[in-house]
Amino acid sequence: MLNLIGNYSLILALITSFILLFLSIKNFKSDSNLNFGIVVSISLQSILICISFLTLLFSFIISDFSNLAVYNNSHTTKPMFYRISGTWGNHEGSLLLWLLVLSLFISIFVFRTKKLLISFRILTIFFQQLIITGFLLFIIFTSNPFQLIIPTPTEGLGLNPILQDPALAIHPPILYLGYVGTSIIFSSSLAALVCRYTNKEWASDLKKWTLISWIFLTLGIMLGSIWAYYELGWGGFWFWDPVENVSLMPWFCLTALLHCTSVLEKRSNLKSWTIILALSTFILSMSGTFLVRSGILNSVHTFANDPERGIFVLIFLTVLILISLTIYFKYNDIEKLTRSFLLSKESAIVINNWFMMYFLGVVLVGTIYPIFLEVITKEKISVGPPYFNQLIIPFLIPFLFIMAIGPKLDWIKNKKFDAKFTKIILLILSILISYLIAKNFNTQVLYSTLLISAALYLFFISITDLKNEKLKLSQKVSHTAFSILIISIILNSLFSEEVSVNLKKGEEKQLSNYLLKFENISKMEIDNFTSLKAEIHVIHNDNKLKFYPELRLYKVPETITSEAAIKTSLFSDNLVVVNYLKDTNYLNIRYQKKPFMLLIWLSAIMLAVGGLIGLKKNFK
Repeated sequence: MLNLIGNYSLILALITSFILLFLSIKNFKSDSNLNFGIVVSISLQSILICISFLTLLFSFIISDFSNLAVYNNSHTTKPMFYRISGTWGNHEGSLLLWLLVLSLFISIFVFRTKKLLISFRILTIFFQQLIITGFLLFIIFTSNPFQLIIPTPTEGLGLNPILQDPALAIHPPILYLGYVGTSIIFSSSLAALVCRYTNKEWASDLKKWTLISWIFLTLGIMLGSIWAYYELGWGGFWFWDPVENVSLMPWFCLTALLHCTSVLEKRSNLKSWTIILALSTFILSMSGTFLVRSGILNSVHTFANDPERGIFVLIFLTVLILISLTIYFKYNDIEKLTRSFLLSKESAIVINNWFMMYFLGVVLVGTIYPIFLEVITKEKISVGPPYFNQLIIPFLIPFLFIMAIGPKLDWIKNKKFDAKFTKIILLILSILISYLIAKNFNTQVLYSTLLISAALYLFFISITDLKNEKLKLSQKVSHTAFSILIISIILNSLFSEEVSVNLKKGEEKQLSNYLLKFENISKMEIDNFTSLKAEIHVIHNDNKLKFYPELRLYKVPETITSEAAIKTSLFSDNLVVVNYLKDTNYLNIRYQKKPFMLLIWLSAIMLAVGGLIGLKKNFK
């Protein structure tokens, strides 16, 4: 019964989508209020999709194994929290969550934009319904979460153990809010082009949706990084995993777009570039969906390995790109700038946008190049951190300097650069501190000095800007947070330490300045897994630290996962990860010291808080 309700709700939502497309075309040129039938249909569609999602959620809660998605991704021994998160911890359920957010966002758009041009609102609904229709067809015909199993099994196969984690349970919904928010940006931009409505009023509305997407994407990426840090035992926060890259690319675009909407809102400049960025954010989000859903990418994050699903998404993505390109070239008026951009706030934003697009290009090439190489030559390669570090870090230095200087410039009328004595002193101080750090820690002196000094200079400037009343509070908070984030990442990468050894119970070994002891191991049955908890002592300069890393042996499915033991302080994390060496009595013990990890997480949260402050101000 539940499967029928969920399935028919999706079919009715699809019919409602076709009705909305018809009503949108019919009422496009209406100058009166928004057609009542459109409002009712959008509300009905949201309710139907919500019913469908809640039906799937309830099926997971009660372990209804007549549902194929529940059977493949749940088990009666699973804790209730992970039964619930199992709803979106699979391909079919995650797509239904995508669809739910799409429908909720268009409902919010309809009821929050009553003062905007009616034809623009109707066209935005039309383009958004094209996206919703595509997702409904995709779900119903290739990824239906309500397929039946006859006869009904008595037990399920269980959720992937590495997904059974609180951070990862809330990571996908938050990330999807970021991804799906870009759909409204996409639809709104196409509608604005057709209606010749790319003005300050539209920019102000677009900025709200950009902020919403940017905030959720920032938080979603951060949660994913935290999960990978302690769950996978990799001992870091970013690994240039292909699916990590997929989430980072639209973030670059959103960050650039956020600054461009400020220019358009204030000065009516950069219209074409704003449109290009707005369209690109959603196209990148959809491209990520294609790469993840097709099974092309090999990652712990991927949901599916089905070429047919990948072909559907690729065709859908191609159609969206062709529509957006056609509308852009048909309706876009190339703006002619008659005033100089030299040494203005606009110029700083444009230059930093170029850097953002360069970073995006590096990540894009590093992600898709191995795919094309395999198709052409059948050769498999992986692109790792050295590629990204060598191409991104040198350009990060001028990017940070321009980011520090840009907010001080005036809008287009500025005639001279105000090089105050304080700024010069802060620059000299930044270089001096950076040189001392690089010299004392035996890193590459010139390279590290430039990199650290650029980050420190941005930090010092951001701190002094906190008392600058001309700058927005959201900008001050976000720029300060970003400077702390960059400094923390740089120092973390330069000064991390790691030792690794294989030991039996009762053994110890001296490695460099660290003595590692494998003291004991205990066994305990917990819920749906067996816990093997080791007691590891790490002694360094007469300081003794006790760690209790864990191995979890899951029964359904049969999998072994490793849980890191982490001791966190303001300035560093100490962590130990153990792995079982098959057919031996040895454990591989890896100890790592990771400086400034807490500051990385806190600065990412602070970055999102800056966005929230800006969002609150824009909704006044």
